[in-house]
Amino acid sequence: QILLVESGGGLARIGGSLTLSCTASGRTFSGYPMGWFRQAPGQEREFVGTTAWIGDSPLYADSVKGRFTISRDGAKNSVYLHMNSLKPEDTAVYFCAARGTASQAGSTRPDDYDYWGRGTQVTVAS
Repeated sequence: QILLVESGGGLARIGGSLTLSCTASGRTFSGYPMGWFRQAPGQEREFVGTTAWIGDSPLYADSVKGRFTISRDGAKNSVYLHMNSLKPEDTAVYFCAARGTASQAGSTRPDDYDYWGRGTQVTVAS
């Protein structure tokens, strides 16, 4: 069984930082695209960033470019979302996702991802 488990969410101050972690089990995802999405109440799931494989240059949504970075650790089968300069509009449930075929490109579309974590809440407030 393939599982993705996010952690690291919580309450952050405006301008602060948080790092989210996503650890996969059931398959090694080193060569698979992994991404982060987020969903605020009443809104659709929104693309945050993605990397096609370890060492690939990540792609980011314009809303987080320059503030968020994605990294991956193959040994830990994990992907991370480092969030800086947080804004209230970053408040959302953040989801980790993985595509099911190796060597694909990363995608901004949620429908292109086959595996999802259950999400972790990030709240940004003063």
